[in-house]
Amino acid sequence: MSQPQEATPPPLHSVSVAGVVVREDGRLLAIRRADNGTWELPGGILELDETPEAGVAREVLEETGIHVEVDELTGVYKNMIRGVVALVFRCKPSGGTERTSSESSAVSWLTPDEVSERMTEVYAVRLLDALDGNGPHVRSHDGQHLIPAG
Repeated sequence: MSQPQEATPPPLHSVSVAGVVVREDGRLLAIRRADNGTWELPGGILELDETPEAGVAREVLEETGIHVEVDELTGVYKNMIRGVVALVFRCKPSGGTERTSSESSAVSWLTPDEVSERMTEVYAVRLLDALDGNGPHVRSHDGQHLIPAG
């Protein structure tokens, strides 16, 4: 007679969205987070009642003051430690004025080189992936470093 197996609870994941906002001059919109001072893409947790595209437009506006048109999904990134799956979309600015928020202590338009200098690898790669035109990319990381596929 076999022993009854205890049911394993399903994994809990959080879905976030982020926008790679590219200006006509090639500069990229970035924020310095108010809570930890790191430079990242504007974005955040997707609400239950919104589409990914609506969520990224909302998050970019809330954190930067910039309205966007969402173009396309450029990558899916999973933080293996925290269980966060991030959907990253390339966007075009369509209005608004840069401003900080309770979540951002600075808002800046960076060159791709400045992105690589200011952001950690796991965030810089999201912007750089969005520019290469070969997406959508699928990557995993441990919060600090990318994990090789496979």
